[in-house]
Amino acid sequence: MRRLIIEEPVSRAAIWAPRVAWFALAVTLMAVGLIRFQFVELTPGAVALAAGLFLALEAAGLALLAFVRIWREGRRGLGMAIRGLVLALLILGYPAWFAVRALTRPPLTDVSTDIDDPPAFSRSRAALEARGGRLPPDPPRATRLAQRAAYPQVAPLTLDVSREEAFELARKAAANRGWQVIETVPPGGRVGLGRLEAIDRTFLLRLPDDITVRIRGRADGSRIDVRSASRLGTHDLGQNARRIRAYLEEVSNLALALK
Repeated sequence: MRRLIIEEPVSRAAIWAPRVAWFALAVTLMAVGLIRFQFVELTPGAVALAAGLFLALEAAGLALLAFVRIWREGRRGLGMAIRGLVLALLILGYPAWFAVRALTRPPLTDVSTDIDDPPAFSRSRAALEARGGRLPPDPPRATRLAQRAAYPQVAPLTLDVSREEAFELARKAAANRGWQVIETVPPGGRVGLGRLEAIDRTFLLRLPDDITVRIRGRADGSRIDVRSASRLGTHDLGQNARRIRAYLEEVSNLALALK
């Protein structure tokens, strides 16, 4: 006599979780590529990216639903549900990290080493054309004070070299950091200030941020101030402060190499 073995059906949610997750990965990578290489304007690219992240959330939800059905009804498909959840979490991991940074840092878009007298961005034709006609606005005093509280380590760099040498170090450090230098003004004239205007781009999406560097002489050497402003968004997630610290560290290392 044959014994009939009836297998439990596979959870439909478990079947769809990895499918949706793979589709979410494809949409997300496509959106990142379109934005990074400037094949589309930022707005439609951001919409596509948001769609990919939403699909990843949906895949994670399907995987969790599958876990519940498998636990309660003994359905099959645990391996598929796990694969879908892992892939969805991998897609959402990077944005989640940014979300944590947004919650733990003040909503700044403009950071300067000198909050009392921030370096001014150039209004020259070359600088304005490179920035698409944009002149970063000056944040209110309260915002500058919030910056000081959040990033007390963002401070001017003083060097025991002449302002001319400091200017060359600033220009070389900008090149080493991969910045697009759009204007340089050597120290001189009535006020004796040197200036460097540049554009840097974010790591993943290559979104542009604006930078200005001011070099002034001192009785005992020179002082370098940096201002970095995000061109897009309402929160820099700490990017401008990190950029300034990394740049001034580069300048400092170059100055040490001269000795």
